[in-house]
Amino acid sequence: MMNTALILPGNWLGMLGGGQLGRMFCFAAQSMGYKVCVFDPDPSCPASGVADRLITADYLDEERLAELASLCSAISIEFENVPARSLNFLSMTTNVTPAARCVSIAQDRIAEKLFIKSCGVPVAPHVVIESGDVMATIDNDSLLAVLPGILKTARLGYDGKGQVRVATPIEVRNAHALLGNVACVLEKQLDLAYEVSVLSARGADGNVKTYPLVQNLHIRGILATTIAPSPDASPELHASACAAAEMLATQMNYVGVLCVEFFILKNGSLIVNEIAPRPHNSGHYTIDACVVSQFEQQVRTMTGLPLGETRQHSSAVMLNLLGDLWFLERGENRQLSPDWASVVAVPCARLHLYGKEEARVGRKMGHITFAASTLQEARDALVATAKCLHLQIDVMTDKPA
Repeated sequence: MMNTALILPGNWLGMLGGGQLGRMFCFAAQSMGYKVCVFDPDPSCPASGVADRLITADYLDEERLAELASLCSAISIEFENVPARSLNFLSMTTNVTPAARCVSIAQDRIAEKLFIKSCGVPVAPHVVIESGDVMATIDNDSLLAVLPGILKTARLGYDGKGQVRVATPIEVRNAHALLGNVACVLEKQLDLAYEVSVLSARGADGNVKTYPLVQNLHIRGILATTIAPSPDASPELHASACAAAEMLATQMNYVGVLCVEFFILKNGSLIVNEIAPRPHNSGHYTIDACVVSQFEQQVRTMTGLPLGETRQHSSAVMLNLLGDLWFLERGENRQLSPDWASVVAVPCARLHLYGKEEARVGRKMGHITFAASTLQEARDALVATAKCLHLQIDVMTDKPA
């Protein structure tokens, strides 16, 4: 069901998923006058404290899904692993964006790579391994063609989970068994210069707005910093990446906010790593540095409102705050909570904490955006804040040591 009529402020919007993205969506929607019902199995999810209503149930609970659909004029998602079956069920009686077929592509690395290649956009050389039986039929020469590489589960992998680096055929076979002989993609490890991403918003009318190209640094598979705009990408590379992202959204007939992550190789070429059918960690800077944030764009796409301006009015650097910060050693003392007073004293630092009750190593607890008149000013603020948080930062690359 896709109703092209405007859904105006005052109506209820639904969000499947109550994590930090759902929480930030609530802030954006409520500021525009909408009421938000969040659907999540966890009664203490980050969005629970800010949503106008919370439905606590399994994502496949059709009785509670029907309750959500009867209340909300439009429903969206905050993470891509919501069952496509649930999205199809909801779409029978209310507006759902993005559509289940689009989410299904992003849920499966095999389907994702097939789709991207069908659009004429390059991906890393790879071998599909659908099962243990298929693994047994693949000859070593086929594996050697993409080695050394990274074996990735086709489904449910994120932030470096479900990924194993491999260098030999026997390592591939052992790693596949270790991952449970599930469907996987073996990707060739490429000679990367850096990584970038592009956020696009596409409305039901086909109009697309694209944010500036940003540059990302990952540590142990988790995003550490985003620099906006990318300091290393040429205008030509920026244009190519944005054009590719817009084409992928258009070819899917996508409605919503879409993130496309790219690898930039040392020879200057660009390939797609993966797509995310939702707002993205690398787009959090848009809250403080752009005219309209990625979350407000999500509201606009699902309600049929005109898309907002994506212009970046401030240079920005975003630093992810992981639960590791709560467990840093200080001599014989263990830090229980970071020094937030010193953090917010840094000029141009904007602190965003997600309201998660328990800090765990590797868990995303918040982020800081440094929005400034120049990129150097934002970088300097990052370095100053890193000292407050006892993080080791290489000033030239912003790489945590």
